[in-house]
Amino acid sequence: MTASEIRALFAVASRPEVVSLAGGMPNIAGLSMDAVGAVVGHVVAERGLVALQYGSGQGDPVLREQICEVMAEEGIEAHPDDVVVTVGSQQALDLVTRIYCDPGDVVVAEAPSYVGALGVFRSYEAEVVHVAMDADGLVPAALAATLARLRAAGKRVKFLYTVPNFHNPAGVSLAVERRAQVLEICHRADVLVVEDNPYGLLGFDDGPRRALRADDEGVIYLGSFSKTFAPGFRVGWAVAPHGVREKLVLAAEAAVLCPPSFSQLAVSQYLSTQPWREQIKTFREMYRDRRDAMLEALDDMAPEGARWNRPEGGFYVWVRMPAGVDTKAMLPRAVTARVAYVPGTAFYADGAGADAMRLSYCYPTPERIREGVRRLCDVVTDELELQHTFGTGSTSPGDPVSTQWTQEQAPAPDTA
Repeated sequence: MTASEIRALFAVASRPEVVSLAGGMPNIAGLSMDAVGAVVGHVVAERGLVALQYGSGQGDPVLREQICEVMAEEGIEAHPDDVVVTVGSQQALDLVTRIYCDPGDVVVAEAPSYVGALGVFRSYEAEVVHVAMDADGLVPAALAATLARLRAAGKRVKFLYTVPNFHNPAGVSLAVERRAQVLEICHRADVLVVEDNPYGLLGFDDGPRRALRADDEGVIYLGSFSKTFAPGFRVGWAVAPHGVREKLVLAAEAAVLCPPSFSQLAVSQYLSTQPWREQIKTFREMYRDRRDAMLEALDDMAPEGARWNRPEGGFYVWVRMPAGVDTKAMLPRAVTARVAYVPGTAFYADGAGADAMRLSYCYPTPERIREGVRRLCDVVTDELELQHTFGTGSTSPGDPVSTQWTQEQAPAPDTA
């Protein structure tokens, strides 16, 4: 078990003088604290004896029904009996990995991939094999070739882990025409699909994307209220086929006995009494404004040779630096300049991604985002000048996203 590169940043990034473009903290300032206070007060006053007691290892039955209503927004038809409430979707991912993976088993994941997932897989001694992405998400041909290669090598592939909507960290979404292909490839290879979808309702320009689970009930779906309500309640869930669901409940009971009843009843009361769809719309508009601020700042200030995507939802922009810039080596200089980001190496199991970084726009104000991008671009410019003068720096390891985003696939220069 090793420390997360993101967690190591928190002590520095939380200083008020530092503009943090690193952590993916939801901006809960968009919530009405009066409404949240009323929800919590009702739970204590009306259901305190239940809320403060042990509960079901599977989760509150009413909340599980409401979770099915939330998932229906993404085309999922699920029964409350197939829902397991967890302490955030992170615990759901941990439980799935605990159930499926023995040391040496293989988990296939996008390149780059969510750093929290990589930490889970590493803790259970699973081998992570990355599959290339491009501007349209996971590349089906690369997935098929990877699974065939692993099978020929005698490897046991337990599941594909994917974040299909507004990917963390790459910011891209799996194209509609690719979704059926990915499911079919995994079905033919007898490989489970684990769909992690915390950002699915946070699209900026259209309705929710149809979930993979909506078209294949064999998919294990992970969801969370951290991005659409508040992360402090730590309520997530997993939806799984019946046999897997039973094992998830047993694993959850072994880990925490039961998820916190108070948090569950608070979330349930919020869903029952508050306009949660309107709240999600408020979040979407707020994050879209921040996304626009970051893209405009990058357009205005980024040095020549830098490239980035235009996310259609979620929290993140994935930036690739000009040749020779090592984002991990540069990070201390950026922190000295009072700006923080996450180097791309955090999102790979094999050390790749040194020429990339993840920038988060969800938490800072638009003004702070612009200032943070200004500071960051000054650091990059200084780094390039030092390389030009002294010949320092080195070419970073290959980045599957970089090699897949060809000139035709990459965003146009005017939109980057």
